[in-house]
Amino acid sequence: MSSPRRNRVDPWGDLHAAPERGLFTGNRGCLMDAERRLARHHVGDLWITCVLSLPGRVRSQPLDAPRRWTPLFFLDDAVALAAGHRPCAYCRRDDYLAYRDALSAGLDLPKPIGAAAINRRLAPERLSPGRGLSRARDRKLWSAPADDLPDGTVIVTTGATHVLHDDAAWRFTFAGWTDPTPRDHLAPVVEVLTPPTSVIALANGFSPTLHPTAG
Repeated sequence: MSSPRRNRVDPWGDLHAAPERGLFTGNRGCLMDAERRLARHHVGDLWITCVLSLPGRVRSQPLDAPRRWTPLFFLDDAVALAAGHRPCAYCRRDDYLAYRDALSAGLDLPKPIGAAAINRRLAPERLSPGRGLSRARDRKLWSAPADDLPDGTVIVTTGATHVLHDDAAWRFTFAGWTDPTPRDHLAPVVEVLTPPTSVIALANGFSPTLHPTAG
């Protein structure tokens, strides 16, 4: 594993032009100011992935409501993990426990790692120091042998973002994964977007929910 380095391009493309919302939502805190203008990239280190809806709960505020958490949307778990999020311990309890236990096993810990410790691990892995609304240039990439990476890992290759699934690397679009490339066509060493902590969880039993277009 090499040292992380900054990404020079936005691995996802123009997020503001995407109408699709995907399978999950996410939370980085309240990102809007009092005038409902996007004011910040994130608040704190609690980056979680949540279900789109909960039985008996209705969000009455608009998506850009000030003083409320600002929903983000992810195609699937692979995208959310690559963005530096982890499953929510409340609305995705089973997935959170599976992620936590897989990470604990991969780190060979004597007892399960706590949520706060997971957050502290992920924070420096996803972003280099920086500021401003757009942090795409601050995203960290790291290198690893392609054959060592588990399913659900997101890599950047041939100028595009791909998820590894079964025997192929599937190219990201906002509508889903497409254009599979056989894994044996990849370079021996690839650039990885998914933080190392989440790759450890994927390699040790965490099964991500992938969009149906992947395979």
